[in-house]
Amino acid sequence: MPQHYTDAVRIPVPGGKIIDEHIGAASTGETAVSVAHMVAPAGWDEPFQTPQFDEYTVVLKGTVIVDHDGGRTEVNAGESVKTAAGERIRYSCGPEGAEYIAVCLPAFSPDTVGREE
Repeated sequence: MPQHYTDAVRIPVPGGKIIDEHIGAASTGETAVSVAHMVAPAGWDEPFQTPQFDEYTVVLKGTVIVDHDGGRTEVNAGESVKTAAGERIRYSCGPEGAEYIAVCLPAFSPDTVGREE
C-alpha cells in the first residue's frame, strides 16, 4: 500500500535557509533515506561538515556551491551533484540564492551531519 505524506517538517537552521523534510527521520521516522526541499537566500553559506551519509542534490533554481578538498564545484539549475559520506564539504549558494532537492542515504540527522564549530 502506498504511503502518502501530506505535510513536511520544517527543520530549523541558521542563516535564513529553509529545509522542509518530506521523508526522513524528523518527518516520517524513516532512517534509510531522507528527501528535503531546500530554499537558501542569496549569499547563504554554512560551516564545513563531514556527513556520515551520501547526499544527492538536484538544483531547481539558482546555484549551489560545494567547497571540498579538491576545490569548488558550482551546480546550476538543472544540474545535480553527489557528495559521499566521510567527505569534508561546505555548501553555499550564489548571489541569487538557490532552491533544490536533497536526498540523503541514510537519512539526514543532526547527529550524523558532522558540522564543524
